[in-house]
Amino acid sequence: MKYSRLTKEQFEELHQEFINFLATQSITGDEWTDIKKNKPEVAEQELDVFSDLVWEGVLGQVRYLEHISPQQMHLFHLKEDIMTLIAIKLKNENVDLTTSEGFDWFRNNLLSDDVEFLTANKSYSDDKPLDKFKLIQQGAVITKGDLYRYFEKLVVK
Repeated sequence: MKYSRLTKEQFEELHQEFINFLATQSITGDEWTDIKKNKPEVAEQELDVFSDLVWEGVLGQVRYLEHISPQQMHLFHLKEDIMTLIAIKLKNENVDLTTSEGFDWFRNNLLSDDVEFLTANKSYSDDKPLDKFKLIQQGAVITKGDLYRYFEKLVVK
């Protein structure tokens, strides 16, 4: 398995897609029930293959990721050939960006010396989808990029 298995909730959401996936392999509902009961290792393999297919599709579409922790914000733009990062670090340790009060403080003090902005570019490895997946595993979430685009106007000259 290249990525990680989908959660039970994700499988439930993708129930019809999983049925279609099994159908492409000529596995009927009755056969799937039999496989789960009598060949659990084969069922596990099918779940893993389907999970990887879903991840490949999702990762191919991801353009923006955000990782927000109490003192830092990492905003990624996943371009075709490179990843660009806008990193924001708070020097005021009493502020927590993950709270609404902390985010309000951040908005009101955006240009103060307590807020540091950094930018970086990084080339992908030979496995671009896996590079994206690793960021998600580390806590980044897929977004539409609103925060990235807002701060890009402030920090990229």
